[in-house]
Amino acid sequence: MTQQGVTKHRIIVMGVSGCGKTTIGDLVARELGVPFLDGDSLHPVENVAKMAAGTPLTDEDRWPWLATVGTELANAGDGGLVLACSALRRSYRDAIRQQAPDTVFLHLHGSKEVLRARTEGRSGHFMPPALLESQLATLESLEADEAGVVVDIAAPVTQVVTEALAGITAVAGAAVGPSAVGYRGAPATQPREFDVDLQASPFNLDDEAVAWVESTLAGMSLEEKIGQLFINHNNDYSPEYLDGVLEKYHVGGMRYRPGPSAAVQEHIRYAQSKTRIPLLVASNPEMGGAGSCDDGTFVSTHLQAGSHPDKAIARQMGQVAGVETAALGCNWAFAPIVDIHYNWRNTVISTRAFGNTPEIVVERAKEYFDGISESPTACAMKHFPGDGMDERDQHVVTSYNTLGYDEWNRTYGHVYREMIGHGVQSIMIGHIGAPELSRHFRPGLVDKDIRPATLSPELLQDLLRGELGFNGLILTDASQMIGLTQAMKRRDLVPATIAAGCDMFLFFRNPAEDFQYMMDGYKSGVITEQRLHDALRRILALKASLGLHLKPAAELVPPVEALALIGSDAHRAIAAEIADKTVTLVKDTANNLPITPETHKRIRLYGISGGADFTRADPLAYLETVKTELENAGFEVRLFKTADQREAAGETGVNFMSVISEEATGDYADKYDAAFVFANVKGFAQEAAIRIKWSTPMAAEIPWYVTEVPTVFVSLNQPNHLIDVPMVKTAIHAHAGSPEAIRATIEKIMGRSEFQGTFNENVFCDSFDTRL
Repeated sequence: MTQQGVTKHRIIVMGVSGCGKTTIGDLVARELGVPFLDGDSLHPVENVAKMAAGTPLTDEDRWPWLATVGTELANAGDGGLVLACSALRRSYRDAIRQQAPDTVFLHLHGSKEVLRARTEGRSGHFMPPALLESQLATLESLEADEAGVVVDIAAPVTQVVTEALAGITAVAGAAVGPSAVGYRGAPATQPREFDVDLQASPFNLDDEAVAWVESTLAGMSLEEKIGQLFINHNNDYSPEYLDGVLEKYHVGGMRYRPGPSAAVQEHIRYAQSKTRIPLLVASNPEMGGAGSCDDGTFVSTHLQAGSHPDKAIARQMGQVAGVETAALGCNWAFAPIVDIHYNWRNTVISTRAFGNTPEIVVERAKEYFDGISESPTACAMKHFPGDGMDERDQHVVTSYNTLGYDEWNRTYGHVYREMIGHGVQSIMIGHIGAPELSRHFRPGLVDKDIRPATLSPELLQDLLRGELGFNGLILTDASQMIGLTQAMKRRDLVPATIAAGCDMFLFFRNPAEDFQYMMDGYKSGVITEQRLHDALRRILALKASLGLHLKPAAELVPPVEALALIGSDAHRAIAAEIADKTVTLVKDTANNLPITPETHKRIRLYGISGGADFTRADPLAYLETVKTELENAGFEVRLFKTADQREAAGETGVNFMSVISEEATGDYADKYDAAFVFANVKGFAQEAAIRIKWSTPMAAEIPWYVTEVPTVFVSLNQPNHLIDVPMVKTAIHAHAGSPEAIRATIEKIMGRSEFQGTFNENVFCDSFDTRL
């Protein structure tokens, strides 16, 4: 077993179903610094089908499989191999030794009571608990002439591993090394590269939490292990739906479709009550409490939080987000967004990035993280390796971060290093390729082999884990996005994401199909045993870092009374204060402001939207708020209606040409004293980039009237509209269509309060005329 003083371990971890062969075997392999393989993955499909049906295998079924097991051991590389295999009979072990004579057998022994308790908790495993009796009857203990070790599994996992290593050392006749008497993560051990360290940042688990992670892993069936890799998108609030998801697929986490807070909380409460392992429950609190439930507080967008010198705005956004999502029962925030908005044409993150420099992004992202961390919430920053270079949207096409290695490190790399050092617990990977980064680690990589980061081990392992030193959990972005699905067949890409280095897979497309694709990927070896168990340890570690393992299921979700925090007066007051601070005057080159009821009584009001998006909300609903606020301020308001709107109201004989003729008349200035254009152009995920889409050709709402009356253009969302309305001389970015933002904007138009917001150069869209 030794060559030039180096021990080569060939070890079979044996025992009946439920004894912990996979868990203990993987831990022993880690300590020895050798690969681990589950013998189940070597079974031919015919054997798997029999076991899944509860049919015992015959010896005729086993002999080819045992020969394969022995061959794997015999062909093991430097250091050897640890392999899990039941090996119940002496004849089975002899068959293995025919191929690998120096194999050592580690028998995990347990009493019938201990084994029954474990197998009864393993729903969906190949070996139904009812077959335990037949396995125990079949088991033949190691004989005196067999090189082997027997360890009692009733002891804690750490003790089982320590005793196993000591026994292997004695049998092998060579020292295993200092870690033989230590446990994974102790100072003396040397884990393989990029294996998780449960006691290091960002998990920082104590010994009790580490023991929970390992014992939970030891008690999981293969189906439960595969299920933990998935985050479900709950499209239905019914108990029957949740029962199906949890019982069939054993998911590790979930996100839900927002609804009323009471319904959301009850939905989460039911889900946590029905799962053996606590769930990670994610929300998308990019704007405070809004987006996590219908009645959550909109505090600000990321861009808004970066558009004022007061960095505390980002902290307040995080604080409200944490309080309101925790009140629902959420424990995982898919935020902050740490992309850098370099390309003004990019509308995926135009309002979702803190700004266009790494410095502002780092400063505000840390503030958000600190604010939300005041609640029992973990963060997933996004979207590695960084959005904001390409103008396209990975929801509909793969996009690319084209920076070279050195420039990326100075910009996006700086952001990720700072946030990793600040303690962020998880990172969402964008379906974004990075050609120059990939080629840095894989010289000669040709264009056709460039993959989105979710499928690129050189970006996830070499860069994120290796150079950036990230020890936390990695998850994919939504798996239905075309930026991922265009890369390869679904059956291949599902396991390929985990194999590449992701730990969790965001959203099923078809649950039964995706679950089977992941299972097939594991059984075929695409996902190695090491990679699967490393991912599972990170998932369980994130749960333990939140203290979920310490709470009974009934206490994982707050009581109904906690819902009073959502949309509270205190949170609304924060939103109003931030709205007042961040309304931004981009330009007023004609000195149109202030405009008051005393100077410009009659207002023509135009509303612009991008049309209804996937939220199905009325895109022009904000106009009623604008009209009401203007009238309350003392203005007389006449609202423009497009041809489609007039036809929908029952008017006949109207078309876009007739509307132009009616609107653009020589007496326009006699009818109106000023024109206000409020644009609330929203949406992403449906087109590669968002721009103003006018209602008709040469539409009457396009600001032709800037030559007739003072015209004020107000954006309630996108910052890049000047490229489409360069003719306006007064442009304001209000950032939001909330009542607070609209009210603050009107106050500033009238000169009753000062503009305080700031902007970056992206607003001028690289065009000279937008500054005029």
